[in-house]
Amino acid sequence: MRSTGTRSSLFRSGSILRQASGRLRDQATLTTLSRRGFLAALGGLAATPVFSRSTLAESLIGKEAADGVPLFVSAFKKADGDYGVGILDDLGQVLGEISLPGRGHGVAISPDRTRFVAFARRPGTFAVVVRPFEDAEPQVIAAQSGRHFYGHGSFSADGRLLYAVENDYEAARGVVGVYDASGKTISRIGEIETHGIGPHDLMIDPDGKTLIVANGGIKTHPDMPRKKLNLDTMTPSVVYLDAENGDLLAEHALGTSLHQLSLRHMALDGNGRVWVGGQFEGPQADQPPLVAVLGRDESIRVTDIPDSIAPGLQNYVGSVTANASGEIIATSCPRGGQTLFWKASSGAFLGAEAIIDGCGVAPIDQGSFLISDGNGAVSLVEDPTRPAEILARPPGYSWDNHMFALT
Repeated sequence: MRSTGTRSSLFRSGSILRQASGRLRDQATLTTLSRRGFLAALGGLAATPVFSRSTLAESLIGKEAADGVPLFVSAFKKADGDYGVGILDDLGQVLGEISLPGRGHGVAISPDRTRFVAFARRPGTFAVVVRPFEDAEPQVIAAQSGRHFYGHGSFSADGRLLYAVENDYEAARGVVGVYDASGKTISRIGEIETHGIGPHDLMIDPDGKTLIVANGGIKTHPDMPRKKLNLDTMTPSVVYLDAENGDLLAEHALGTSLHQLSLRHMALDGNGRVWVGGQFEGPQADQPPLVAVLGRDESIRVTDIPDSIAPGLQNYVGSVTANASGEIIATSCPRGGQTLFWKASSGAFLGAEAIIDGCGVAPIDQGSFLISDGNGAVSLVEDPTRPAEILARPPGYSWDNHMFALT
């Protein structure tokens, strides 16, 4: 058993039992998709599964306990320059991976947790459908002509549709690509206007009928992949859209003084409110608020970051995540090497955890979080007032911006 000490009331969780000595990984048994094979698959379907449920069980503490082991998924870059998506356990051990033809970013996980879709980082044009517990071939989804992915998406509440934020780059408008996910393969069937530019993140409202989209407000074009073309006229927003007909149900924007705060990543708290993190495109000397909270019928309001912390954050929030109960919100600031924690009900600041280049954050239980970083470490945070515990640092890995709970 790991010694966890005394947790604060907000970071409570059940005891975390480990049998690390019995969880030896036979990495040779995990089938991976080669980079060359995946590149070839862009013209068709890849032919190699990731790993089967039985293989996963054998690599853990036994078939009886495999289903009880929390699993996580994150994009990565290898030391040799190759990109991929890895599946980890709650000790930070890599259980399986597939290669990607370019840098990955976010992941959409189906409601039944049997498959996920890994999206390319903007302005990438590929997404990969993976069924990690089946001997099933990964499916490559190519972006429609004139569109590219922004790196995020979400399944519908019933898992029959997949939504992906995309750029209609010639018209400089954001869209949500709508994909039929009801069969063995996933195919595009339409799109919905996001009523903004640069949609970055997308969630399904708890009602299951509404899409929530963070329009980052930044105009880009794949001919100039990382150039920002409209910084003086940015209008970021968070919008609520009718998932069936695309109607704009609500729109929330910051005041003109904060029009250069690109609203990027979101999480839902236990009351169904949206927490959103910003990336400021204005003068570096400014220190605007970086975290805001809103509801469909509740105006957007910003939170207060302590003066002792704000100057070092470099005006950049990388990920936003809620714990399992929705009581605590984590906002990672990788450029500043800090992850900030908030009490969802009041917006109160709870503390910060110093993790160099820590960006990917995923809930591990009712109170704790795993945080991955660009140096390859996976850390456990059980209390923001106490140092994080580095669980693992798999050699050769650099974790990308986001980590998601798979099971």
